[in-house]
Amino acid sequence: MALRYLASISHYIPEMLLCLTMAGLILIESTYGREVKGRAKGMVYAGAYLGLLATFVSLFKTMGTEPLQIFTGSIVIDSFGTLAKMVMVVGTAAAIYLGRQSLDIYEEVKSEFVILAIGVLIGGMLIVSANNMLIFYIGIETLSILSYVMASLKKNDERSSEAGLKYSLYGGITAGIMLFGMSHIFGVLGTIQFNEVIPAMAALTKTQSLIIMPAFVLFFAGIGYKIACVPFHMWSPDVYEGSPLPVTNFFSIVPKIAGVVALVRITNTFFGGDTSIVRETWVCLLMIASALTMTVGNVSAIGQRSVKRMLAYSSISHAGVMLLGVLVIDDLGARAILFYAVTYLFMTLVAFFITSFVQDHYGNDHFERFNGLISKHPLMSILMITVMFSLAGLPPLSGFVAKFNILAAIIAKKYYVLAVIAVLNSVVSLYYYLKIVRIMVFKDAESDETIPGFGFSNQLVITIMTLPVLLLGIFWEKLVVIAGGAKIFIQ
Repeated sequence: MALRYLASISHYIPEMLLCLTMAGLILIESTYGREVKGRAKGMVYAGAYLGLLATFVSLFKTMGTEPLQIFTGSIVIDSFGTLAKMVMVVGTAAAIYLGRQSLDIYEEVKSEFVILAIGVLIGGMLIVSANNMLIFYIGIETLSILSYVMASLKKNDERSSEAGLKYSLYGGITAGIMLFGMSHIFGVLGTIQFNEVIPAMAALTKTQSLIIMPAFVLFFAGIGYKIACVPFHMWSPDVYEGSPLPVTNFFSIVPKIAGVVALVRITNTFFGGDTSIVRETWVCLLMIASALTMTVGNVSAIGQRSVKRMLAYSSISHAGVMLLGVLVIDDLGARAILFYAVTYLFMTLVAFFITSFVQDHYGNDHFERFNGLISKHPLMSILMITVMFSLAGLPPLSGFVAKFNILAAIIAKKYYVLAVIAVLNSVVSLYYYLKIVRIMVFKDAESDETIPGFGFSNQLVITIMTLPVLLLGIFWEKLVVIAGGAKIFIQ
């Protein structure tokens, strides 16, 4: 048994590297006194980037290898999860960089932000690889508890404290609901292993199937909360607005992608070969959730005054689009979601980076702060316009290809009504995305004062992050091939 666990650890190197990185950062932060805090902070950032780079390289090396189960089948390593983890690692590194530059996080807690971000990433990677309900729950709680602290990092700001409180209250309730659903599933099926659910459900009578259906709805509540889908989205705008902007940027990427990827794995593993009434109930649940999530997210974003809050509702609508790929329940849907996750990563990063530097200068992120930005910072305005068009799904940008892949997947399954709803929501989203374009280009600037955050290095970083938004809209075949090779391990 001990040898089997040692063998399992050899396949769990990326997560082990992150754990060692987090432990090392805690040691650095707790060792140095106030008189050398500046040097310690530099070591924290250097250690974090080094650990994330080593993790990314380790993940990249495992791409394309044969999938396997480790730790007695509780965790699965496959190329589908590996690619999703690589996206989350890049998102974490970018959020840490933004946290270092941003004035929205107190200087004395920036090291804590780095440590917490890596801890949340560990939880997200655990969720993505989970192959039984216990490990999945541990991953959810690891990610959630550290996220509650991140949301309230601005201790002297009432909105940040409120964000942390709301996040923890909603999270605690939904975690309890999900755990109750899991216990019910275990009571009926007699297993917590994901890959044993299908054969166990095949042996159920019709009465037992009806009994277990509410349990899957409760199970979905915990996942739906993480990806902020309707009706579990109520926390998202307030938490996103109250949290420091680098934290908001981080929340919109890592927990959301982890939740969607986990939902893909659960759906394909639980219901991939099932034809029972439970499967139909799950599909109907996903259909309703995706349609409502897209619609509520887009309609609610229209009247927002804060760009950060608008991006929060926008992220809700994008979660609804990704849910469309989940309900396809095949490799085509999984491939479309992975491509969408990559493009969503870079679009979100650019939008939040530019918003963060504007907020640092003016003290808030209201739409009016972007007035006439193109006359002061033309490059940043052009990049923001590019990202807004891509988020809206206009060709030839990567956002269009990502949405097209999702639509192709659901049309192939003959979900025509959902396809129409998705297209109509894209039209609605054009209104609020073009709103910020209009004020940047056609409105007069409030002053001729330039924004200090748009220095050469930051503009270079934002430009580099925008390149995939442009290039993946044209040269998208290679990424689709890579995503297509990222198979989900189902036994």
